Amino acid sequence: MSAPKIISALAGSFVIAYVCDHLMADKKIFGGTTPKTVAEKEWWEETDKKFQAWPRTAGPPVVMNPISRQNFIVKSADN
Repeated sequence: MSAPKIISALAGSFVIAYVCDHLMADKKIFGGTTPKTVAEKEWWEETDKKFQAWPRTAGPPVVMNPISRQNFIVKSADN
């Protein structure tokens, strides 16, 4: 199988997947409605406010890159 055939087959599968997703999720061909918790911006804003207001009591802040903090002991090969 040559590269153009593989690329065209891959592109075709993405197009088919996109069309199916659009028909089922956006056009609702099987019925149903979009919940208001997903459709309304107000709900997202209020949820974000609630999460930001919760106190952080589990422990100290998490360090995303501990190596950059330089708070570890480096042992040299001579010791």
